[in-house]
Amino acid sequence: MGELSKLANIGAKLEAQLNEVGIKSVEQLKETGSKQAWLYIKGIDSSACINRLCALEGAIQGIRWHSLSDDVKRELKEFYNTVSE
Repeated sequence: MGELSKLANIGAKLEAQLNEVGIKSVEQLKETGSKQAWLYIKGIDSSACINRLCALEGAIQGIRWHSLSDDVKRELKEFYNTVSE
């Protein structure tokens, strides 16, 4: 396991997916942002769900995704619903 799996919410599978889409460092993940990183992952894994999107945002913020603010969760859900239609 590499650098990304040291972040909250990032296990071996999600790290492998991030690597596959070209995101190999914490800095790259932060620069890409959770939404765009999730879209890249969705392109290679159609099962990518809202929880994975939240996990990415939590990783960027350095917290477990369950602890994201209600506003952030709402924003991510709106984004997810928009791109999943």
